[in-house]
Amino acid sequence: MKKFTLINKNRIRIKVFEPFEDLSKPSLCINAMMISYGCVYKRSNKPVVKGSRVETIENARKQYKKLLEQGWKKNSIFRSSF
Repeated sequence: MKKFTLINKNRIRIKVFEPFEDLSKPSLCINAMMISYGCVYKRSNKPVVKGSRVETIENARKQYKKLLEQGWKKNSIFRSSF
């Protein structure tokens, strides 16, 4: 799985979806996603990370789809910042 970054219409809020690997339980499959969220105060600066949470893949997909329906866009500018 890859890392996906979404930014809202106003380009001030950002969410990053990435695979979550639980290092305490080694397994071959990844069954959770970490969703990090933050704010962009100036376009030239890195976003400020406000927090993150771990969701099941199904819930992360639902949220991703809902954000796209609300007008959020895929973005790769801030991919290395998180």
